[in-house]
Order: sequence, then structure tokens, then C-alpha cells
Amino acid sequence: MSHVRTGAERLANDPGLLPGGRIGLITNPTGVLPDLTPTATALVAAGVPLTALFGPEHGIHGTAQAGFGEDAGVDPATGLPVLDTYGRSGDALDALVAASGVDTLVFDIADVGTRFYTFVWTMHDLMASASRLGVRFAVLDRPNPLGGTRAEGPALDPACASFVGRAPVPIRHGLTMGELALLLNESIGADLTVVVMEGWRRSMRFAATGLPWIMPSVNMPTPTTALVYPGTGLVEGTTASEGRGTTRPFELVGAPWLDGGFAAELNGLGLPGVRFRDTWFTPAFHKHAGTPVRGVQVHVTDAEAFQPVLTGVSILYLLRARRPDEFAWTTADPAGTGVEGGRNYIDLLWGSPSLRERMDAGKDPRDLCPSPGHPESWLYGGKLLYP
Repeated sequence: MSHVRTGAERLANDPGLLPGGRIGLITNPTGVLPDLTPTATALVAAGVPLTALFGPEHGIHGTAQAGFGEDAGVDPATGLPVLDTYGRSGDALDALVAASGVDTLVFDIADVGTRFYTFVWTMHDLMASASRLGVRFAVLDRPNPLGGTRAEGPALDPACASFVGRAPVPIRHGLTMGELALLLNESIGADLTVVVMEGWRRSMRFAATGLPWIMPSVNMPTPTTALVYPGTGLVEGTTASEGRGTTRPFELVGAPWLDGGFAAELNGLGLPGVRFRDTWFTPAFHKHAGTPVRGVQVHVTDAEAFQPVLTGVSILYLLRARRPDEFAWTTADPAGTGVEGGRNYIDLLWGSPSLRERMDAGKDPRDLCPSPGHPESWLYGGKLLYP
């Protein structure tokens, strides 16, 4: 099967796609060519003048858990210095970029298609630093693993901006990183280049791209994880478990106080493209670590029909209805993803207080989930690069 040609592959074959000078590569384990050669290694071999590597949350080698980066050091494969961007913004991030001496920042990290995944906002913050410092910025585009025909969930209210969302983007946004960069740059004003893909169409799910799946982070092991994440990721804003600490994060949801029959209740809602199975699991770390948890596994039966945001909201609604005395919102970041405490984390994930307020009032929140739309329905300044 032929494969989509990513921006990284195109640049490795044609270094002239970017201007010369001192180049810093923002990357992680997803930054690979189709033959699994790391982008950094391939670009050095192609004569691209890389002088530094920059790592996001989880680190350039992907060894850190949620809420952590990796220590700065030297990449053993290329001998290049590694700089940790995680937890830095504004002046601190500017100082890091300025000290590296780069003329161009190049971004090559795979996204998972969900607004509250932090790699998008790493790109945003580094674009803003590049703009302030007069440094060029380039994105080596990669597929959205959820495809590019669906957008779901509310746009972010700027009052709920944080490192899990800095701009009014829906939860499932339906864009590639290159398209997001063009959109975000309307307000940033960086000297931006997108090295576009060849052969990607919006209707493609990840399996159709012919590209290898590389875990974007330690809790995103499979494309199915990415598919359910826009919905079950919302469970992070509660005291229930979203399955972190298991081998099926975000596919498993539950709580020690949940009783049986939850799958039958969820299945009774007739949610499109999904079935639920009652199960038990014991997280090895994170919420309820070492404690048996009763819950469900989410089984997607039809990826085209499946609506992850509606599914996640439905799970929250029934979790609370089952045990309102035990269910609670968290007011700090349970995953340690660097957002400030003191605010309801669900508001930052959802993008506004509306979901929490509606549930707190005892109302069904599912009417906050209109039918999915095309990404064109919400774009406010960017443009689509692919048919």
C-alpha cells in the first residue's frame, strides 16, 4: 500500500523546502519517516543544518508521564543539544529559544485531533515566541488520525484558556497541525511556512495513510485511544478514573464506588457507533492506584458513526446519576498537565463552565452536543489545505 508523504519525508528528500540557517527541530517519538527513521536523524543525513532539538510534554524521547518533560541534555543519535520546553511560556520560553541561537523553528509532532491535547499549544506558544524574537517557524504537516471531516464539541471560551486550550477551537477540531498553525497564526503573526503532505485526504482515518502509528504519549497507545479521547478525556475532570494506569487508558472508565449494570444503562442510550462492556480494572498509578475499580470498556463498533464527545458527556451524566454523593469535579489538574489549579478542570477541558453548571443543576447535558459538523463550520480565520 502506498503511503501519505508527510512534511517530514518531503523535507528530508528536498532540504530546499526550507531556508538555510540554524534550525531547531521541535519533535518527539512521533517525528519519524515512514521507514521509522527519526526525523532529526534523517534531516541531519540530508544536510539540513539542525543545531538544536526541542521537546514538548512527555519529552523528546517520550519517557515522561503526563505533566512532565525530560531533562535537557544531548540526543545520542545526533549529538544535538536537547531543550525542554514543557512548563515554559512567555519570557521563559523566549529566553530558551533565544539562547539556542536558531533562525528557524521546525515543528514535527503528530497530533491526536483533540483540543485539550497539549502538543497543539506547545506549537502555539513556540510560534508566539518565534514571532516575538523574529525567528521563522515551519510546520512539517502530518495526518489528523481522526480524519478531517468531523468537528465536535464547543469552541473554547477565552475565559477558560489554559495549556489545554488557548484559542476558540472545538474539542474535536478536524484539522491537521499545519491547518491549525495557519489558523492560530492569524492572531500570532509569525513568519510561518507549512510543508504540506502529499496524498492525504480529509476522509482518511489513520489506517488508510499507510504510516506507522507511533504512540504520541505514554497514555495514547493506539489509534482507538485517540478516537475515544475527545469524549472520555473529559473524565479527567472528575474523581472517576479515565483508565490511566492501565493498558487501555481512555477506553476504560470507572470508579471504586460504581456498581454493576453500568454497561446496560449506557447501551440503553443507543449512542451511535459504540457498545459498552462491564469490567473491573486496577490502575497501577494515577487516580485510585492499587484499588479495584468497577466500570466499562468502550468498544467502538462504527468509527464513522461514533460521536466521542456525545459519548463522553453521556458517561459523565450517568456516572453522576448513579452516585451523586460520590461523584465530584476536580479543582486541580489530576493529570499534572501544567494548567493552574484552583479552577474546575472540567471547565478547561470542556472549554466553558456550561457542562459542569448544567450537570450541577441536575439537567441532562447531552443537548450541549449538537450533531457533528464539518471543520469548515467553525473556522474563523484559517483555511483548509486538503480536499
